[in-house]
Amino acid sequence: MKRGRIHRREAFLNQVAERLGRKAYATNVQAPQWRHQPQWTVFQGYSEDDLLEVLKTQCASIHTDVFETNKEQLPLTLQKVVSHYGGGPVVTWNDPRFAEYGLSHLLYHHWPNSGIHVHIWDPSLGAVNITEAEQANIGITFSDITLAESGTVVLFSDRGKGRTVSFLPQNYICIIPKSTIVPRMTQAAFYIHQQVKAGKEVASCINFITGPSNSADIEMNLVVGVHGPVKAAYVVVADG
Repeated sequence: MKRGRIHRREAFLNQVAERLGRKAYATNVQAPQWRHQPQWTVFQGYSEDDLLEVLKTQCASIHTDVFETNKEQLPLTLQKVVSHYGGGPVVTWNDPRFAEYGLSHLLYHHWPNSGIHVHIWDPSLGAVNITEAEQANIGITFSDITLAESGTVVLFSDRGKGRTVSFLPQNYICIIPKSTIVPRMTQAAFYIHQQVKAGKEVASCINFITGPSNSADIEMNLVVGVHGPVKAAYVVVADG
């Protein structure tokens, strides 16, 4: 991924400041040190197991199923979950974690002995990937950060990790390494900020997904599956 260049940023910001009657754009601004930071005390000191229980409790409220397994049993567990949600077609990311977690034989051999078609996101195919996602019954991704408090998975997109994999298929399955579970948004934002501060590449699109799509816009009546997956499942993998 190539880093983009920002041209004439200071000149532009100084012009905006001038039009607003403010001082010129300041550099090296230090973040304030707040006396009270309650956002850090939520679930403070919780272990991975404690956070998993918080996640599971929240998932019951957001209409999301949770399955627990380990790395050895993950391939079998994933096959069962896919079958539970109606089988293929399946669309996934081109993500090295699928090989790391022993899932390559499922993805690259089209789900052996099942006849399930699997499409792996290929940036060279362009819009074909979107068509495959539209026609898929199940989309499968990994979670990069998982928020216990809200039951949210955080996905970092890149060339091999198309956004539509998580919201165009009828059903969505997210594989959650247990080590990715953090208390809440506070820790996710801090991690992303630290990556940027260290000059590391950060995805241009970061998606926060909380269960299946839903809306209560009409007379406050909750309807699940309005503009995305009708059902969602999290497969938590003990990876410690």
